[in-house]
Amino acid sequence: MKTEFSLAQLADPDIAEADKILRACVHCGFCTATCPTYVLLGDELDSPRGRIYLIKEMLEKDQTPTPEVVKHVDRCLSCLACMTTCPSGVNYMHLVDQARVRIEQRYRRPLAERLLRRVLAFVLPDPQWFRISMRLAQLARPLAVFLPTPRPSATPGLIQRLKAMLALAPDRLPAPGALPGSVFAALGKKRGRVALLQGCAQQVLAPRINQAAISLLTRHGIEVVLVRDEQCCGALTHHLGDDEDALARARANVAAWCKEAAGEGLDAILVTTSGCGTVIKDYGYLLREDAAFAADAAKVSALAKDITEYVAGLGLAPSAQQHDIVVAYHSACSLQHGQKITGLPKELLSKNGFVVKDVPESHLCCGSAGTYNILQPELAGRLRDRKVANIASVKPDMIAAGNIGCMVQIASGTSVPVVHTIELLDWATGGSRPALSASH
Repeated sequence: MKTEFSLAQLADPDIAEADKILRACVHCGFCTATCPTYVLLGDELDSPRGRIYLIKEMLEKDQTPTPEVVKHVDRCLSCLACMTTCPSGVNYMHLVDQARVRIEQRYRRPLAERLLRRVLAFVLPDPQWFRISMRLAQLARPLAVFLPTPRPSATPGLIQRLKAMLALAPDRLPAPGALPGSVFAALGKKRGRVALLQGCAQQVLAPRINQAAISLLTRHGIEVVLVRDEQCCGALTHHLGDDEDALARARANVAAWCKEAAGEGLDAILVTTSGCGTVIKDYGYLLREDAAFAADAAKVSALAKDITEYVAGLGLAPSAQQHDIVVAYHSACSLQHGQKITGLPKELLSKNGFVVKDVPESHLCCGSAGTYNILQPELAGRLRDRKVANIASVKPDMIAAGNIGCMVQIASGTSVPVVHTIELLDWATGGSRPALSASH
């Protein structure tokens, strides 16, 4: 794709990167076939190729984002299926992230939407506030029936989004998990030492996931530390276009993890929420221009691993008990497209006694995508229903996934139990049986 940035514009490292990304695009349109919003809507501007044109024009002409640009960029899930499909290696992720920052900085959204986004950016990365918000949502949910039904609109309104938020809240919350700063000793001979990302929403909604990871790791000789000064990974505010907040969180985490690594050492930083893992693995890029953090950020990105990547190297020891259980494996977009981890989780489940079934249209997003199922509830609901129907077609006993957002989204549309991959692997190797119930 031909670009026309001025030399002055290209002096900005972000614009220089956008120029490189845009020039890689050859207009082939392969991306349209795997883009969830294009599959649903059939609108070229709701495809990666269409959004690339809109972003190119906005950046080249240094324009204030128009409502049309904002609408179509907002509809992007950042599922990154287009990057898996693209034969030219277009890094759409870095381009759309840059567009979101431009929108956040230069476009004035309606007041109600600005307030909602600020509330999400404040509450979701903070487990204490998120827990409080979930309690309030549980109290408010019975009142949702009294909210008026909004008229169909290209842009969802506040009432529609509030209803989506209330619908996603669980009926009950589990007790909190282990505290930051906790260290779990290896059982038997110590083989390694890792940090385990504590997460934000996950530690409120499903602390059992990290408990299963700790159980499996320590049983296989790995010491696990929950780093005390760790923060939210920054993924949520990053995808809302608030780069200042996201980069501040990234710097804080880089400092905390490097301090831990310099102390008692770390073989890896393990992540059980693949949406977080994709961003942490990108810290090296995000902080590439920060002289004080660039080198350490690159080290952190190299240490970061999805839990299945690390567990695959441990030589898991399945218990004698065989589980004749059919598992539908849902491949989270952030894992299959963002981190290019596709077959490994399924192989681990199969080797450890489960009957694993592929889900038709597994490349299509379930509609969770961070805050997408709140900000774009109509599209997210259609994608969820499509995903649940595809899962049902393989008649599973359980559904396994590697991302809490997907788990909550899918569980809101099915009665089949949804569990994390690591819960099943822990169970198969001597740990506790997962709680076999959907979240609602």
